[in-house]
Amino acid sequence: MARTILSKIFNELMEKEIDEYLENTAYQRDPNRITYRNGYYERDYTTKIGTLTLRVPRTRDGKFSTEVSERYQRNEKALLSTMLEMYVQGVSTRKVSKVIENICGKAYSKSFVSSLTKELDEEVKLWRNSDLSKLKIPYLIVDVVYIKVRENNRVVSKACHIAIGTTEKGNREIIGLDLSSSESENSWSNFFEYLKARGLSGLKMVISDAHKALVKAIKETFVNVIWQRCQVHFLRNILSKAPKKNTEDFRTDIKALFKIQDINLARKMKEEIFSKYETEKKYQTSLNTLDEGFEDAFSYLSNGVIHSRLKSTNCLERLNEEVRRREKVVRIFPNEDSAIRLIGAILIDINEDWITSSKLYIRMK
Repeated sequence: MARTILSKIFNELMEKEIDEYLENTAYQRDPNRITYRNGYYERDYTTKIGTLTLRVPRTRDGKFSTEVSERYQRNEKALLSTMLEMYVQGVSTRKVSKVIENICGKAYSKSFVSSLTKELDEEVKLWRNSDLSKLKIPYLIVDVVYIKVRENNRVVSKACHIAIGTTEKGNREIIGLDLSSSESENSWSNFFEYLKARGLSGLKMVISDAHKALVKAIKETFVNVIWQRCQVHFLRNILSKAPKKNTEDFRTDIKALFKIQDINLARKMKEEIFSKYETEKKYQTSLNTLDEGFEDAFSYLSNGVIHSRLKSTNCLERLNEEVRRREKVVRIFPNEDSAIRLIGAILIDINEDWITSSKLYIRMK
């Protein structure tokens, strides 16, 4: 998120600098102009938050020189902190104008600030609506993270739906983001239809927690697609229903069951656990929970997938934690647009890191 915003700020500031140098905006006719624009060149610029690729404008006389990087070096700490303030606190154009003035030593108009916001909004919009038809995504991982948004003069909770797709080559990509009033069957159905409308295809399995509305939406939207219940959530659910004291052996056996990578061995061990503990009343609730959800939690094995990373929503949980970490700075988003802008920018940055990484998420057979 920070790299995306910072790159846009730098590029926009350089555009303003060259306009001032030429005393003309792009394509403006003026017989008295001293020189003309001459395209751009790309420049990598290393900062504390990573390397940025900037589009530096040129002039025909070769005399134009940007001062953006020098100003950044003088004000790096201030920029990083105020940059987050800019986009996190609702993007008030008045506030942002003041922030940029503090950073760059000169004032910029509200229209210039609005253009920064509009560009970032457009980038997030393009990413959210990108074509998925060229990707074959057999495995889909979905979850929600709740955020606070100010709406009609009150603070409400919003469900932020996020989807990660694992491609047929074994790479992972963040492919979906949307906000809704709650996590309901309707909100999930709409989210899945939105993914399908963008070209989601080749789906074989969806991994999620056992939220009833979510599971129902999966089964109704994706016919003949396997549902894999997140083993991490399921394991916690089983253990939470057992007494905490004097149950060490039971907990060890249950945890060992979830490490097995062969469906026949898993079913055999499950029966052994029942034989060992079913006579003790204190384990009955946990055992009933295990029995009811066992097959759904081991779908990835019974259907021949056998990729341990596809047995849980762990990678999405870690992604949600990153969203929560940034969201805590905001606490309450001033509106839905600012929430989509910030969370979208965060996800774009993370997704770019995943795409450019040479490391596969899973090794496909």
